[in-house]
Amino acid sequence: MPSLNQLSGIEIRDKIRTQEISSEDIVLACFKRINDVESKINAFTEVFEKEAVKRAKEIDKKIKKGEKVGNLAGIPLAVKDLISVKGHQTSAGSKMLNGYISPYDSTVIERLVRKQDAIIIGTTNMDEFAMGSSTESSFYGATYNPWNLKFVPGGSSGGSGAAIAADETILSLGSDTGGSIRCPAAYCGVAGIKPTYGRVSRYGIIAYANSLEQVGPISKTVKDSALVLQNMAGKDPKDATTVDESVENYLDIIENGIEDFTIGIPNEFYGEGLDPDVEKQVRNAIKILEKKGSNIIKVSLPHIEYALPTYYLIAMSEASSNLARFDGIRYGYKTDNTDGNFNEVFSRTRGEGFGPEVRRRIILGTYALSAGYFEMFYIKALKVRTLIRQDFLKAYEKCDVLIGPTMPATAFEIGTKLDDPIQMYLEDILTVPINLAGIPSMSLNCGFASNGMPVGMQIMGKFFKESDIFRTAYVLEQEMKYFKQRPDLGGY
Repeated sequence: MPSLNQLSGIEIRDKIRTQEISSEDIVLACFKRINDVESKINAFTEVFEKEAVKRAKEIDKKIKKGEKVGNLAGIPLAVKDLISVKGHQTSAGSKMLNGYISPYDSTVIERLVRKQDAIIIGTTNMDEFAMGSSTESSFYGATYNPWNLKFVPGGSSGGSGAAIAADETILSLGSDTGGSIRCPAAYCGVAGIKPTYGRVSRYGIIAYANSLEQVGPISKTVKDSALVLQNMAGKDPKDATTVDESVENYLDIIENGIEDFTIGIPNEFYGEGLDPDVEKQVRNAIKILEKKGSNIIKVSLPHIEYALPTYYLIAMSEASSNLARFDGIRYGYKTDNTDGNFNEVFSRTRGEGFGPEVRRRIILGTYALSAGYFEMFYIKALKVRTLIRQDFLKAYEKCDVLIGPTMPATAFEIGTKLDDPIQMYLEDILTVPINLAGIPSMSLNCGFASNGMPVGMQIMGKFFKESDIFRTAYVLEQEMKYFKQRPDLGGY
């Protein structure tokens, strides 16, 4: 019998409601696991043990009395450290916000925790200000991949992905600006979905690039991701970017099958630079879908070759604007050396408070927005973004979902790409087009490479059709059953 912390969120929800197990049991099991393996993984920036246990006891009492509880009652949830949780540090993995205590809850916390009774067990490590693909740039040190501690867990939501893979939590939240949910989901062998832009509120999220990022779940199973998204999606009056689009009951339709689906295989996702092991596992998964009755066709996304430079121009420009608020005056880090005029103190504060990757992106974004270069770079990138979006819309005239690799290769060794930012940026080549288009996409473990590391495939859907993604992913998950395999970290 698996340990309690190895169970899925759906299993725990049902067992808590029938009082087969208590919420306190599962919360304590997660903290025991954290105590056993966290020194190896470094997935958390803060754990809320006393608060979580107290909340679990309160939920157990409600259930025993027959009182109404939320859809996520008693289920442990880990939260990426850029999602505001009232009364706790929200630092975005940066020295700049070290010690900043959020005075309010983000909307996703309000919906999942305050309304649906999920229990936050801690905040997870991340690349500083969500800028990275490896979770190596955090002020709190690197996070390590549970499948092999020499490898990165992906980023920027690496702590959330690693915590799920290591069974330190049952559910987790990440954010995805250019692949930051799907990358760690792929590298850590778990499930993670970036919803349609506008599906989930961004209120209370420390922003990197406003027009690209979305909050989404990382979980052990497809149904768990559907459960979380179901309960946090929807219009939010506090966030003008959310869309008043009805949210389907994903769990009601997730087992409907895919016999009526046409699945597109984008030619551009299988070109030069794709690791043979990754391609082999993804194509094996496609064969399973074909056997299950789906019609498989080839499609083309001709402007994808411009996606990476387009993404980084837009993302860095928005980052330059967003991070201008961290000036050492209002809140956050301030240099101890206050000699000189404002500009000198301002420069020292940002030079000391931001890490090298954040400084690099601010400088490049500021350059792209400067007089004389705004039209040449930023405006042109916005025009190409429209062409990329139109490519996807044209492809969806012929098919229901698209399938390709999540990442061009499996996880790389820690430290091998930190000194070469271009190589690090190239890791995002297959994920950033989805953010530029604004469509939803999910990464799912579809096998293992010859080096023993997980391989992720991504299922891309039409606008606000996360249900199609969940249906496709669920068929694959039940056939492949890779979610049952776990890294060997000891302790069981």
